[in-house]
Amino acid sequence: MKNLVKLAAGLMVAASFMSSAASAQTVLKSSDTHPDGYPTVEGVKYFGELVKERTKGRYSVEVYHSAQLGEEKDTIEQVRSGVIELNRISMAPFNGTVKETIVPALPYIFRSEDHMHKVMDGAIGDQIKKAFEPAGLVVLAYYDAGARSFYNKTKPISTVADMKGLKFRVIQSDIFVDMVAALGANATPMPYGEVYSAIETGVIDGAENNFPSYDTAKHAEVAKNYSLDEHTILPEVFVMNKVAFDKLTPEDQEIFKQAAKDSVAKQRELWAAKVSESRANVEKLGAQITTPEKQGFIDAMAPVYEKHVKDDVLKKMVEDVKAVQ
Repeated sequence: MKNLVKLAAGLMVAASFMSSAASAQTVLKSSDTHPDGYPTVEGVKYFGELVKERTKGRYSVEVYHSAQLGEEKDTIEQVRSGVIELNRISMAPFNGTVKETIVPALPYIFRSEDHMHKVMDGAIGDQIKKAFEPAGLVVLAYYDAGARSFYNKTKPISTVADMKGLKFRVIQSDIFVDMVAALGANATPMPYGEVYSAIETGVIDGAENNFPSYDTAKHAEVAKNYSLDEHTILPEVFVMNKVAFDKLTPEDQEIFKQAAKDSVAKQRELWAAKVSESRANVEKLGAQITTPEKQGFIDAMAPVYEKHVKDDVLKKMVEDVKAVQ
């Protein structure tokens, strides 16, 4: 009888331990350079809410916005090494690590945001996802970042000739440096958080980005000429450290992937609303928005394609993107 009592007690302790272990919460850290409330930040937050709900609280996501964990270049290394588990980041800084990311970063590769969605939601997007894995990363989702255009403190830009001699901040990407050079301007790669003061002090004349970034980073205060050239429609990428992802059970991996997929629709909805709001905000600040003659900009990009689209894989990807209707 005593042995039965001991056995029952032991089973109760074991059951209690298992219950405690099952209810333990793993908190995953995620980085974003943008401020709280920005559509990409809110997209990852929504992903976290779905993961927490669907894993019954076993996993949650803590989003560190406003570059709290560092600028994009720093956080790429952090997520690849496993210091942080998740990262929402522009695709361009991966150009030197994952060559397939070169294609969506090319100027004027996408005809519209709808075209970009069809490409990234289809086979080409899947091809790029697979290419991230050797770099130690799993792509969970592609988020919207709208169309990027040039803005500066000096003058309106209506033609390529107006670009000559101006100094623009660009993403830390060779494609962006070469794109600006092809337009007769000078490119200065620098972290996003340094742009405002660099424009204000005259280190650079301007930068290039979408309306929400132009608005929320307050760049419209110091660079009031916004030229709607829409040279890139570059998707953002939401990645997870592959070691951390592989540690998940197959069931939890599916939960994470589905939660990420569900967050895309939410993020796109928030993005569309933010673009309209931000354009209105910068116009109230006195930003002058011009629409240049785009064909001249498109024609000037030939050397950029020649330099960066060299091997057969990338050449085929470019043709495949163009073929998507």
